[in-house]
Amino acid sequence: MDSRIWSKLPERLLDRVVAFLPPPAFFRARCVCKRWYGLLFSATFLELYLQLPPHRRHWFLFFKLKANKTQIYRNCGGHSRPIYEGYLFDPYDVAWHRLSFALIPPGFSPVAASGGLICWAPDGGGPKTLILSNPILGTLSQLPPTTRPRLFPSIGLAVTPFSVDITIAGDDLISPYAVKNLTAETFHIDGGGFYSIWATSSTLPRLCSLESSRMVHVDGRFYCMNYSPFSILAYDMSENKWWKIQAPMRRFLRSPNLLESRGKLVLMAAVEKSKLNVPKSLRVWALQGCGMTWIEMERMPHQLYVEFEGIEKGSGFDCVAHGEFVVIMIKGCWDKAALLYDVCKRTWQWIPPCPYIVGSNDDDGEDQVVLHGFAYDPRLATPVTGLIHQLSSLPFHNFNAN
Repeated sequence: MDSRIWSKLPERLLDRVVAFLPPPAFFRARCVCKRWYGLLFSATFLELYLQLPPHRRHWFLFFKLKANKTQIYRNCGGHSRPIYEGYLFDPYDVAWHRLSFALIPPGFSPVAASGGLICWAPDGGGPKTLILSNPILGTLSQLPPTTRPRLFPSIGLAVTPFSVDITIAGDDLISPYAVKNLTAETFHIDGGGFYSIWATSSTLPRLCSLESSRMVHVDGRFYCMNYSPFSILAYDMSENKWWKIQAPMRRFLRSPNLLESRGKLVLMAAVEKSKLNVPKSLRVWALQGCGMTWIEMERMPHQLYVEFEGIEKGSGFDCVAHGEFVVIMIKGCWDKAALLYDVCKRTWQWIPPCPYIVGSNDDDGEDQVVLHGFAYDPRLATPVTGLIHQLSSLPFHNFNAN
């Protein structure tokens, strides 16, 4: 094709071509000229972008965390206050990119992600004032504080172009020295004008132990791990109901991780039995449509598991899934190795460590580092956040959005 044809294309058609680019290519294209640079701030271009069929990129966003602490690492970079960093992993090209979060205030940590937005929660105990950020746009949307004080609750986020649903469960701060998993709160707002600001949901099942802050959203339900012994807590938003689901081989699981993969709830864990009649392995189960039965989908090849176990050495691992991909990060070994599992192709491969992370300890040299990951869909526009900004005009609460 004659390269001169590009200069003769109508702007509307050229903008449509640019709107189809994935975010890394889009931001490289913005370096071409001033008009392309301003596309991100053009209402006409963003309206065109929203009209196009969604082209989802099943990427991952990781943050460098201190083990046994909630605060994420910050890169001062010569600024007056620390700046949060995130590391974007592209499983298609097996490539890493770096993102900064300069507007996030100190004392917040990432807790959930959905619809191109990252949810941040304050590290301290008390009512939780959540922040939703779009890393591509650099925008922030602050939510009203929760009604109950909590310490480190489990938080689930589900964002569509027209609605936001959030569930916060457990770690009720009943005194300065004690927490209990007693209640949950829900937040909902949608384009139809319906909103519910931190309504108390049905009480949590008895003897809950929500030691993991991660929640998974699948088909209108939130799921999270329950410990001692292992089980899964499920919450149906439409029925306002909590219940427990028994985990497969619950007595022999190690490092269980709940995942959402291609519209299904998936459990990935190491299986270890004291007797030799069941070999050690890493297995993947999927919850069936009845909501109570698990079917084993996959096992890591034995030779690969032997290699994996030799690196992991019982330190544990974290998993995050998006679309057909699952990334397995070995705790304490983020700078050495991670595994990428393709659910569709049923292939496993080692992926290179993130080149942007330097050093494995805190300044005092005592804290181990882990990478905490989220499924991430990069979006150039998130119109649903406009609904949140409208909350500041509602008369029933005192709320100031940043």
